[in-house]
Amino acid sequence: MMIKRFIVISLCVVLPLWGDSNKAFDWDKLEVQLKNQYGPRAGLRLRAWEKVLSDPNLPTDLNKLDRVNRFFNLLNFVDDIPLWGEKDYWATPLEFIGANGGDCEDFSIAKYFSLLELGIPENKLRITYVKALSLNQFHMVLAYYDTPSSIPLILDNINPKILPSTQRRDLLPIYSFNGENLWLSKAKGQGKLAGKSSRLQSWNKLRSRFSAASLRTPLYSLD
Repeated sequence: MMIKRFIVISLCVVLPLWGDSNKAFDWDKLEVQLKNQYGPRAGLRLRAWEKVLSDPNLPTDLNKLDRVNRFFNLLNFVDDIPLWGEKDYWATPLEFIGANGGDCEDFSIAKYFSLLELGIPENKLRITYVKALSLNQFHMVLAYYDTPSSIPLILDNINPKILPSTQRRDLLPIYSFNGENLWLSKAKGQGKLAGKSSRLQSWNKLRSRFSAASLRTPLYSLD
């Protein structure tokens, strides 16, 4: 089992990107930072993300899932080594948007935080590590549970259509987590609670750079 390689993320970590959690995000400041770091198109993507997070026409969870999934699936899929120069680099949402691409972890992380910001409770969301059977490789998706006993809906960058996990027979779940807990998967449902997600060792590494001041530049531009 490869649990120790992965990162636990919590909303309390993402908020310092924008300062005081009781204040609105400083989008103007973020735009300047991303333009300086990644180029002018990165600023446009940031503003498009701002529109997603402030869209008043998303009355239901399903509307929010669809909006966020479609937005991030417009970005490019690129493996970590050519883009960042190291294996299993987990980009923050700002780095993902700035670089205009990333791998499956980056898609899932960005969707997770965006849905939290849109008001979906954390206990409805799980970042889920799976085996993509058709590709014969490990993969990551975001799962949404309407209720604790619901069959989850899967948000994926390989298959852009949001489907129940029972219709994603190409995915074999291994484990999942959110900002609180970690589950080992035995089926396409809830899985077995395996403790707190703080067990995952890469947590502090991500937390230490989860700020606008530590944005990383990719090895090449996707713009």
